[in-house]
Amino acid sequence: MNQNLMDKIVSLCKRRGFIFQSSEIYGGLANTWDYGPFGVELKNNLKKAWWKSVVYQRNDIFGMDAAILMHPKVWEASGHVENFFDLKSDCKGCKKRFKTADLKDAKKCPDCGSELTDSRAFNLMFKTHQGPIEDHSNQIYLRPETAQGMFVNFLNILDSKHPKLPFGMAQIGKSFRNEITPGNITFRTREFEQMEIEYFVKPAEADKYYESWVEDRFNWYINLGINKENIRKRPHAKDELAHYAKACTDIEYSFPFSAAGGSASGRGWSELEGIANRTDFDLKQHEKFSGKSFEYFDDAAKEKFHPYIIEPSGGVDRSVLAFLVDSYYEEKVKDETRVVLKLHRDLAPTKIAVLPLLKNRAPLVELARKITADLKKHFVTVYDDTAAIGKLYRRQDEVGTLFCTTVDVQSLEDNQVTVRDRDTMKQDRVNIEKLREYFTDKLIN
Repeated sequence: MNQNLMDKIVSLCKRRGFIFQSSEIYGGLANTWDYGPFGVELKNNLKKAWWKSVVYQRNDIFGMDAAILMHPKVWEASGHVENFFDLKSDCKGCKKRFKTADLKDAKKCPDCGSELTDSRAFNLMFKTHQGPIEDHSNQIYLRPETAQGMFVNFLNILDSKHPKLPFGMAQIGKSFRNEITPGNITFRTREFEQMEIEYFVKPAEADKYYESWVEDRFNWYINLGINKENIRKRPHAKDELAHYAKACTDIEYSFPFSAAGGSASGRGWSELEGIANRTDFDLKQHEKFSGKSFEYFDDAAKEKFHPYIIEPSGGVDRSVLAFLVDSYYEEKVKDETRVVLKLHRDLAPTKIAVLPLLKNRAPLVELARKITADLKKHFVTVYDDTAAIGKLYRRQDEVGTLFCTTVDVQSLEDNQVTVRDRDTMKQDRVNIEKLREYFTDKLIN
């Protein structure tokens, strides 16, 4: 694992349509990325896998989709207006801006050696205005996290769903932070997507559920194919914890770069997801600022209290990058290098590619297109006849397609096609009428 691998990943992402530099024709916008045809499928598949795991397969979590724009009081209550800032210094020579905490020498520019200004506080929230007139009275913010949208809906869920503790809310959505970033493609960006759960529990049971969620979330990544050697759990030391948190554990991945902007080679452990015991801080803060009671009434105990909150919070974009890195393989096949993304079947952007052996043979093309149309009703399937069969295989390997189905001359006679497995390159001869059954067994069962 080294920077050379990261360069290969970035090249593959652009060449095959996973991730593009945003606004590239105008020189791009720093740390902003667009997801192409394969990238958006991978990203959507990742979110579907998360949603299935935490919402559909459980009975105690409700889905949410809160608005990006919220009342300014939300961010006062959460502490973001007062405390959500970075100390930064500007270089008097090259004019670049640096996060003070990342500097080895607070007076000297790490790039050009010129003198740095004294550090100043920069709030990390993006500000905008609601309505046609721009003044302080109608100033609002783009949310820096999705969590607050669930906290402020706590009472709505109690009134509409009448849940018993423990229960939770889950949300996938965009957040925005106006921070200086070290780049590394989608690892840290100003616009990013989060997968967050707010799980409400009795205070006496918080430790138990915190440990349970740490294990559940760690195993989720492994079950989707992350190599166990490349992922770890790192509990926070006491001096790392947020002032409201009793405990926090990061699930970290070993990326082929240093997230802190250090050495360009080697591996660096960086956060994919954090699981925190936030205690009852958030509900009490919104109670204080809104004037509404956020207490939960326990029928069995006949008492009211503020539930504790366990929060698993992961990054969609970071996870996509981790799965791309972890699934990238190179192997020698005869005299060439075969590049393959060995993505889990639930994440692979395309499940099946149908390929006619000869594109100038009308009966082969017609049959291949018919097979494609039939399979598309049940699986994500593509048709391709733009190159020789060997090259088509390599293209599909590079984007992680699970199976290539080749229609050859013999198919016209025996009504069978050749199905090639991405990972083993093993080939099966399958009757066309049995293809749906064959792929259902491979992809669903």
